[in-house]
Amino acid sequence: MKNKTHIRLIIILSAFCFLYILFAIRPLGDELHMTPDWTSSIARPETVEDTEGLIPFKLGQSIGYFTADGKIAMTLPCPFNATVSSSYYATYGADNKTTVVKNKDGTTALTLTTPGFPFFDEDRLYMFMPGGNAVAQFGPDASMLWQYESYAPITAFDTSAGATAIGFADGQVVTIRKDGVIDQQFYPGGSEIPVTLGVGISEDGSLVGCVTGQRQQRFSVSKKNEGNSIIIFHEYLPSDLIRQTVIKFNKQANTVYYGYDGGLGIVDINISAIHHAKSYHIPLKGSVSQIEEAEAPNLVFVLSHEGNLYTLTVLEPFDHVLSQASFEAQAAFLQIRGDAIFIGRDDKISRLTVSEK
Repeated sequence: MKNKTHIRLIIILSAFCFLYILFAIRPLGDELHMTPDWTSSIARPETVEDTEGLIPFKLGQSIGYFTADGKIAMTLPCPFNATVSSSYYATYGADNKTTVVKNKDGTTALTLTTPGFPFFDEDRLYMFMPGGNAVAQFGPDASMLWQYESYAPITAFDTSAGATAIGFADGQVVTIRKDGVIDQQFYPGGSEIPVTLGVGISEDGSLVGCVTGQRQQRFSVSKKNEGNSIIIFHEYLPSDLIRQTVIKFNKQANTVYYGYDGGLGIVDINISAIHHAKSYHIPLKGSVSQIEEAEAPNLVFVLSHEGNLYTLTVLEPFDHVLSQASFEAQAAFLQIRGDAIFIGRDDKISRLTVSEK
């Protein structure tokens, strides 16, 4: 009888162990791999016949273009200042009255005769007027599409295919559609001292994110509803940022990232159930300089820096840090094209191919 009980116990334990192993087995998650492909010096430009797919860069006092396979198509030293995009580039000085806009192959595209400081984003052309309180957008034929002026200086700016977002020192935020119509015009408020330190606009122009105020600084997301701007999400920040910061919506406009004093904020926005929107926070030293989304795999790359120490943080939605790497540089940039990540540092550009295996 005792032996039968012992045997029965062994059978039960064996069966339990088998079931535990069976149900505990899970496929191992894919690991992130960033494979170095090449590193090129911007001091060694080469002749490139096909300029269609050139990628822009700005490093310190130099701008230019390079190819995905590592050829530096153009490097232009800029003793004063410059702006460069995937379509155009221009150089300008402190007393800029006329701007010659160049195509990426070096030919002249158009000339802007409005005094000010140009800024280009893809094929969108802007001019910040002398005095710092007005900005205008121009078309490819050099005609002015719209101009907006305030009594307060511009302190934040962002553009997308759908609209332009402008923040001012008095706390006002304005979004202007690509047809020149003002879409949102409001003061987010919520702080003792009003000031706008960062704005970000979604790709379709329907949502705007803002970091505003001093003494109870906060981040908010707003949209237009029945002619009014309504705040659909907000949160107060643990401390007051005293510099400009970056705000970035993903392509689907259901997630927004923003830099604040001490870290990166991430808000999961579900417009159909906005009351369930949730925020996440990742500690980062220094300031966030770029936030870029990779199409495949579904990753977000954040470039931050504290002094000359830059850190690249790779995120998987929403707040899962897959990888972090640091490097020293006087200047750096980040570009994403498909599964390729391009990192510029001082006088060199490197390509890494991203994959999950």
